[in-house]
Amino acid sequence: MKKMMDNMFWVVLVLLGIYVLYSKGIILANFESVSAKVAYEMIENNDEDNLTILDVRTPEEFKTEGRIAGAKLIPVSELNKNLAMLDKSKKVLVYCRSGSRSVHASRILESNGFIPLNMNGGINAWKSEKLPLQ
Repeated sequence: MKKMMDNMFWVVLVLLGIYVLYSKGIILANFESVSAKVAYEMIENNDEDNLTILDVRTPEEFKTEGRIAGAKLIPVSELNKNLAMLDKSKKVLVYCRSGSRSVHASRILESNGFIPLNMNGGINAWKSEKLPLQ
């Protein structure tokens, strides 16, 4: 009985680890993730206007916690029904507060024919790099 409980513990632990890696976009992600610094460089070098910046936080977070200049707000909970607001011919840089909702949004975008770029660490990573906010 103890051996079976020990085995169950390890199975649950492994499954939990897989879930965490999946939710952070580390495994089974069909999209690229970039750091806040790389995202900033991409925005700065976007001369051809081939990048959409998508904020998937709540409207309250968007208003009160600052945002990346030019970002379009579509909360992740409303993304599926608002995909027509985005241009499939452009890459979509996706961010949230800490990086979890943007992974979910990137999965939605990728499955609908978009080219998402998930910003690791979200706006928190952007702020920690002292990058400009609006």
